[in-house]
Amino acid sequence: MCDGSLFLFASQQKEKVNRSDNIYYEFARKNYSLYNINAMKNIRQTKVNIHRDSWVEINIENLAHNAKEIRKNVPSDTKLLAVVKADAYGHGSVMLAPTLLASGFDMLGVASIDEGVDLRNAKITADILVLGAVPVWAVESAVNADLAISIFSKEHLLACKNAYERTGIKPKVHIKLDTGMNRIGVSFDEAVEFIKEAQSAEYLNLQGIFTHFANAEDRDKTQLQIDKWNKVLSQVDTTGLLLHIQNTVGTMCYDIPKSNMRRVGIALYGLWTDMPDDKGFRPDLRPVMSLKGRIVNIHTAKDGEGVSYGHKFIANGDRKIATIPIGYADGVSRCLSNKINGTLNGKPVPQVGNITMDQMMFDITGVNAEIGDIISLIDDKNTVDNWANILGTINYELTCRLKVRLPRVYTR
Repeated sequence: MCDGSLFLFASQQKEKVNRSDNIYYEFARKNYSLYNINAMKNIRQTKVNIHRDSWVEINIENLAHNAKEIRKNVPSDTKLLAVVKADAYGHGSVMLAPTLLASGFDMLGVASIDEGVDLRNAKITADILVLGAVPVWAVESAVNADLAISIFSKEHLLACKNAYERTGIKPKVHIKLDTGMNRIGVSFDEAVEFIKEAQSAEYLNLQGIFTHFANAEDRDKTQLQIDKWNKVLSQVDTTGLLLHIQNTVGTMCYDIPKSNMRRVGIALYGLWTDMPDDKGFRPDLRPVMSLKGRIVNIHTAKDGEGVSYGHKFIANGDRKIATIPIGYADGVSRCLSNKINGTLNGKPVPQVGNITMDQMMFDITGVNAEIGDIISLIDDKNTVDNWANILGTINYELTCRLKVRLPRVYTR
């Protein structure tokens, strides 16, 4: 085993881990230190805490299940791109990419060149598309890493030409259209001209055209974007190109003839986003991420005593208080203080007092527990969706936060 508590769950529940055929467990066990210590330290400029009793747990079997559920609901001749940007929404892109590719997905999508390079450094050879805007000065880096990039400006065309002249390699590109998101992309009015110019450019390897829904949960607004998409594509030759417009919700709810690839993100990780009232197919999704910490202290707060900074919680009668080493520096918002529950030995326990930078407390009165027992903050009963509702945000913003200091433990 690796140092410290790297594979706590797997090592303590050996009966649940079939080591004889669990390829991913062995891959994670052998490569955890290399990836989590070197990659996190060098890429994120932070150290992973492998000696803290707190961790994010990722269920790879559930990830594979979700991917296959989505794949079986999509036509077999339609390609699928797995969105693994932001380190796979906080789940760990390097560790999850092999499972996604083995479960029916054809391509990976990242937000930046650096994210793509991370995958290449981990020997991921699948096609990778940088979905976000690429700096013109970094195009050559994308070429050298065999990454496809999104282009939508004259400056991008010039940068691609310069990169080709320096490397002798035609940059792989997908043209991004702005059909209503108003974020990045070539404008609808200029799209046809831009596409034709790119198609005639001998220095480009044009592989696809795509756009992104701004309101996939609203069919009327989405139809306006689809109409613009169809109008543009009807004026250009799309033979041999990857055409992708559907995001996660679009994949489930919209059948668009002028599309031969779909991009799926949050659903892969067992989480839902807003859907139209007349929903399309709903795959059987299983949660992939959980958040756990071990009790490091148990004591009694006497009647009338306060807990944590500001004493926002006052004990009503003697209360048994447990502390775990997870705080807002780990990505758990301080605004969740006194509003969430954990699960301890199968029983719900309320979080009490202000969440501090590195620790938080729970009222475990009436629960038989001792130091070293695990409190689960995110699980089947306490979902990240509950947190999102409390904070007035979306679930995947919160999963992306849980990646700064917490090690990830991969299990099946």
